[in-house]
Amino acid sequence: MPFTNKSLKIAVIIAISIIAIGYGLISSKTLIKGPEIEITEPKNGETLNKSLIPITGVAKNISFITLNDRQIYVDNNGNFKETLLLSYGYNIISIKAYDRFKRKIEKRLELVYQ
Repeated sequence: MPFTNKSLKIAVIIAISIIAIGYGLISSKTLIKGPEIEITEPKNGETLNKSLIPITGVAKNISFITLNDRQIYVDNNGNFKETLLLSYGYNIISIKAYDRFKRKIEKRLELVYQ
């Protein structure tokens, strides 16, 4: 059974539709996933011997981020670096991020300063 002009047009329309839907799903994956935070330094549970430490990490899919409820900023790649003064003993640091749909993620960093 040979292809006719009508069946060829239908096949092309179906192929383009499948490609468009697939691209839309792949592109919307970051919107569906929500905000993400990865703290690269220091490691959770670490014992430190200096009080002034850098907190570094990467945040993705965010519109707002805080460190201990104080707004911080990220660069174009989502990297952040803030310096924090630890109290002697046990410290809990909270990093919260929100996306544009107000979904929230929170990471807690527990450190000991001796």
